[in-house]
Amino acid sequence: MVPVKYNIRSLVVRKTTTAAAGLGLALVVFVFASVMMLGNGIRKTMGRAASPNVAVILRKGSDAELSSGISNESLNLVKAAAGQVSASGKGEVVGEVVVVILLDKIGTDGMSNVTVRGVPDGALGFRSTAKVIAGRAPKPGAADEVMVGNGIRGRFKGLEIGESFELKKNRSVKVVGVFSDDGSSNESEVWGDLNAVQSAFGRDGYVSSARVKLDSPGKIDALKAQIESDRQLGLIVMRESVFFEKQSEMTATFMTALGVLIAVFFSLGAMIGAMITMHAQVASRQREIGTLRALGFSKLSILTSFLLESLFLALVGGAIGAGASLAMSFVKITLLNASSWSEIVFTFDPTPAIIVRSMILAGVMGVIGGFLPALRAARVSPVEAMRA
Repeated sequence: MVPVKYNIRSLVVRKTTTAAAGLGLALVVFVFASVMMLGNGIRKTMGRAASPNVAVILRKGSDAELSSGISNESLNLVKAAAGQVSASGKGEVVGEVVVVILLDKIGTDGMSNVTVRGVPDGALGFRSTAKVIAGRAPKPGAADEVMVGNGIRGRFKGLEIGESFELKKNRSVKVVGVFSDDGSSNESEVWGDLNAVQSAFGRDGYVSSARVKLDSPGKIDALKAQIESDRQLGLIVMRESVFFEKQSEMTATFMTALGVLIAVFFSLGAMIGAMITMHAQVASRQREIGTLRALGFSKLSILTSFLLESLFLALVGGAIGAGASLAMSFVKITLLNASSWSEIVFTFDPTPAIIVRSMILAGVMGVIGGFLPALRAARVSPVEAMRA
């Protein structure tokens, strides 16, 4: 077996070609890891607000709150059903209205969709992770006051404490507070009084969805069976975690697939670069290879040596790319959520599994890129190499 220090010395001596190939591999790993982190961040952002003992109820046939509608009469029946399955005889039920409005973005000339959620009194108490972090909550029944999520605070014109914006034409509301919700997608919404939002958008007598908080997660199945068995209601019940998983599925899948496609094209270029680098290494080290063969090293030893050299180069480049991708955890970006057609602020969420997969990708690129040059090196004739 050829000593490993021989390969390391060869890479160090040829600094320029080594650095070029290594940085190319690092870029591929950086892109791949960042995309995986973003997909993971999308799923986590959408799912952070999920509570294990909360169920979301929508109109049958709807896959999002925006397209759903539940009458007040049906909402009362939901409250009755929640009381029947709850051990205490009373389940917490809130009906909410979800609409989308257009607002001007700060820093650009464009506009984008923002989700407005009409919530009843006690919405902060229902969501245990939501809390006011600046200003105050709107006064109960105040039709001209709203609070904004920390994720979109200041990203749109009018979404800062003390500022105003038009909820609907000639219907201005004032921002009186900012709330957080453990980094969930709720932080990309504007919350206002339920009755005010219903009236402004002609949704009187209807809510978009109902949320039911029961005393244990196991009661959700019983609630689901009771409500969905009543065909006149025409409602579907799902766990809040399942609901958010469905909401994030399309966006996360699209971004991950797009990123992987880009990474594949980049990886082809990186592997070609590594292959060219290793071919150049073989061409410039004909005498060294001949000497190694003359000293008794077999073709397999030469093949393994050059393959390890390529693998080592790829892993070093991969480590640099993976390390650089961790800095993306401090970056926040806004994307249009496919289910609500409104902007949501997402973060890149790194995990050990993503880093491991990224390093595996680097290793595979190193092996594939270095195989043909290593095979060429193994076939070098000792006699011809010494004459070169």
